[in-house]
Amino acid sequence: MARWHTRSERKPTGGLLKQNMKRKGRQRGSEFLETRISKRNTKVRRGRGGSGKMKILSEEYVNVSDYKTKTMKKLKILAVEANPANPHYVRRNVLTKGAVVKTEAGNVRITSRPGQCGSLSGVMVNESK
Repeated sequence: MARWHTRSERKPTGGLLKQNMKRKGRQRGSEFLETRISKRNTKVRRGRGGSGKMKILSEEYVNVSDYKTKTMKKLKILAVEANPANPHYVRRNVLTKGAVVKTEAGNVRITSRPGQCGSLSGVMVNESK
């Protein structure tokens, strides 16, 4: 039986609960598209109400904000250094929110969600820790 969020599968008496409904189409999520390091490639997906959502399939540049110098720069991504979402994404160069990438100017942490919004932005990481 499929769980409905975090509800227990059993009654207080110990018996099994029956499923009262199936999931609707609107409750499904979208598939995870792995954003890679390559020439920019995007895909537009239809959202609820006919709105569009741009998903990035691959990207080679990141918009970086440097809080020390208060500037924005567009830097080329060289490789993925760390990814807290999954350690295997580092080897495969998959970009997700929170991933640390190596650029021409130093390490940058991704702050945007590449599979949800159509841009890739990040902040400079302090190396002096």
